[in-house]
Amino acid sequence: MTLYAVERLGVAIGGIPLVHDMSFTVEPGRCTALVGASGSGKSLSCLAPFGLSAGVPSGSARFEGRELIGLSDADLRPIRARAGFVFQHPLTALTPHLKIGAQLAEAAMALGGPRPDRAALAAMLDRVGLTRPEAKLDAYPHRLSGGERQRVLIAAAIAHGPSLLIADEPTSALDAHLRHAIMESLARLRDDGLGLLLVSHDLALVARHADSIVVLEAGNLAEAGTADDVMTHPASKAARALIAACPKLNDPAPDLPATGSTLIEAEGIQVGFRAVGWRGGRIAAVDHASFVLAEGEALAIVGASGSGKSTLARAVGRIGPCDSGTVRWRGEDLPPRRAMRREHRARMQAVFQDPAASLDPQWTVAESVAEPLRHLMPDLTAAERRTRAIEALETVELDAGFADRRPAGLSGGQAQRVAIARALVASPDLLILDEATSALDVLVAGRILELLERLQRTRGLAILMITHDIAVARRLCHRIAVLEAGRIVEEGPSEMIVTAPQSAAARALIAASR
Repeated sequence: MTLYAVERLGVAIGGIPLVHDMSFTVEPGRCTALVGASGSGKSLSCLAPFGLSAGVPSGSARFEGRELIGLSDADLRPIRARAGFVFQHPLTALTPHLKIGAQLAEAAMALGGPRPDRAALAAMLDRVGLTRPEAKLDAYPHRLSGGERQRVLIAAAIAHGPSLLIADEPTSALDAHLRHAIMESLARLRDDGLGLLLVSHDLALVARHADSIVVLEAGNLAEAGTADDVMTHPASKAARALIAACPKLNDPAPDLPATGSTLIEAEGIQVGFRAVGWRGGRIAAVDHASFVLAEGEALAIVGASGSGKSTLARAVGRIGPCDSGTVRWRGEDLPPRRAMRREHRARMQAVFQDPAASLDPQWTVAESVAEPLRHLMPDLTAAERRTRAIEALETVELDAGFADRRPAGLSGGQAQRVAIARALVASPDLLILDEATSALDVLVAGRILELLERLQRTRGLAILMITHDIAVARRLCHRIAVLEAGRIVEEGPSEMIVTAPQSAAARALIAASR
């Protein structure tokens, strides 16, 4: 029996149709995946029939034999309780001031059942592959890693025994190992008889676990078929573009620009954080890390989540704590971060993972891009700052029409280009990219990488790239340093690391990227 059937679904927002004539089904114990670029209508198609988006649905969507289209929110509420939902950002989906155990108990009682005991709650976490489940019950969401929080969200979504699980981008921004682990957890639930509707932009990843794939493009159904058929014989331009956009380790070696003299030297960097709990002590986040970066060179620091990549980059860029170690800029020792001079700040700029969080929602794009100039070049007039901001926007292929927009009016790729423009406006020599493409879909991320390649060639930028994706690192970077538990366990030319890895950490990252 079909568990969930969507026929000729349309979704409109503000009277503007965004999804057209969409049809797909989900069977018990089977996985249907909706894939497509950002803005293709994936999330609207799966959430609007349940009343979980601003979209107004039309057509037909039948869940367990009951029509959803046309029902009021009061009527939809008990129906939604028969389904489970996993959203993209678990930190915002979980209640920050409630312990994990309390949130799981609340989810388990969604259908009016009794409160589970502690052993039952721990079993829910164990079911989704979370280690030390008993201890995790007493933790708050911010104390868990991204992968752990996503597993908690999956456990909460299935705690009340739903027949259908809808997972909206459940692996976005996770490292390759965690992406596969989360997908394996979902696959086990499917094997237990749960119907799974999966939304993702990562066609290569979902194809390993989905039974059928529906490819969306601009709100239309571009292609539908079995996972094997779509991956081996893609019939639509949209599917072929998604497959081609994924960086692959067996792609031809990139032609990277020449490098110059030594720009920055990091030696013996150590960063620790106070351990929380009755035992106290400190945790070594970065442990005696050293590297050298030349002018015009791109160095990737790769590693699994929690390995210390971002902490190391922030320490070297003097935008985060550094307990000990030396950082030299063209042979001159850099002072601690609170003593950094303007000229040093102007030479190093950073781009972070989530552009929406790094742009002030109340400021225009031009104001956000020009902000560094107010601090680094205070002698410039407001008109001069705006002119430079527009020039920076044009450098990242955004015309002057974007200057007066606000972040809410930007797509994810446009917002990341704005963040790059803000980093470039002071003409730095070094760009620190902290997971700058990991939260973007593969098509948008590919265009951002092309932009960075062009900037590297035309401006001679040195790049310190923080990433968990070794295939992306190989495409852009001359060298790769592999970080594990705060230590650099391997470093060398990108091709050498990819083709002949010496460390277990590098081999694990490569295996997860294949």
